[in-house]
Amino acid sequence: MKTKIALLYGGKSAEHDVSLATAKAVIGAVDKNKFEIYPIYINREGTWIEGPLLEAEVDEVKNLVYDQISNEESNHLVLLTKNQVDTAKAFDIVFPLLHGPNGEDGTVQGLLELLGLPYVGNGVLASAAGMDKIVMKNIFAQAGLRQAKYVHFLRSEWLSNKQSCYDQVGEHLGYPCFVKPANLGSSVGISKCLDQVQLEAAFAEAFQYDRKVIIEEMIHGREIEISVLGNDNPECSVAGELAVDKGFYDYNAKYIDGKTNLTIPARLADDEYQEMVEMSKTAFKALDCSGLVRADFFLAEDGKIYINEVNTMPGFTPISMFPLLWQKTGVSYSELIEKLVALGIERHQEKQLIKYTC
Repeated sequence: MKTKIALLYGGKSAEHDVSLATAKAVIGAVDKNKFEIYPIYINREGTWIEGPLLEAEVDEVKNLVYDQISNEESNHLVLLTKNQVDTAKAFDIVFPLLHGPNGEDGTVQGLLELLGLPYVGNGVLASAAGMDKIVMKNIFAQAGLRQAKYVHFLRSEWLSNKQSCYDQVGEHLGYPCFVKPANLGSSVGISKCLDQVQLEAAFAEAFQYDRKVIIEEMIHGREIEISVLGNDNPECSVAGELAVDKGFYDYNAKYIDGKTNLTIPARLADDEYQEMVEMSKTAFKALDCSGLVRADFFLAEDGKIYINEVNTMPGFTPISMFPLLWQKTGVSYSELIEKLVALGIERHQEKQLIKYTC
């Protein structure tokens, strides 16, 4: 029998369009002989809409994903619990291809946990901590991982005394620096600042997307990424290196203009690669991750390695690093999806061993 996958995509997030691109790529990579795909589109307002069983070829999928051809709007609880009333349509697992808040941050994962449904990817804690860059970096610090210096502020702190915030950035970090919304990905709302004038504009931009911002010092060096796959015993891909024309890996470089030079595998000494592998696994376990992450590093000019962040739901677009790294490691798109589904089912089965009565 085929494995029935409920594919969640879209979402009430600034990364909505990224999710659509990811869904298209994943749908195109699924082995239709092994899986049945039931698309569930979440629009920008947060409404869940069920699509028909997906049997189209890749060229036809574009209309389904981008034009949101679907059935009538449905209550999300009804959609996800249909297996309790209609075993013929039972989902074996849910695949949340959601990026950013309201999808990658533990909210949907919490809903799936309450419903007792298996799902692909990270759980509530790892998703929430991985989404919040401030919490993530605090956990990494506790785990002894080397990071760039950073400061962070609430919107209320900034509004009450803007100059104090700017002064702290200058004192603790200096320029250039990067300003980021704490809870967002795909480089949305991120700015590189060379002086206080740019910093002021960057704060205003970042606070449009979150109530918290994080400001990080710039590490001069190379940007390296490693993909991680697994549950309790994660494995790492080869490393890849980014070289971006614009100076940093922004939204356009990731998803639109493709003006990014990728070197896979990255040219690293064996000890440099091994150190990044160990740091990747340490970060994975520190956040209690499961399924997948992409770990991002800086290899500084002085040879020191800094972990920048991990992404708990990295993109699956054709130019995304996570699948490209695994391809170069010997795992194809379709094999990657199979492994992720198997890991999600494995984790769900393990949770059934937990005792909930005294």
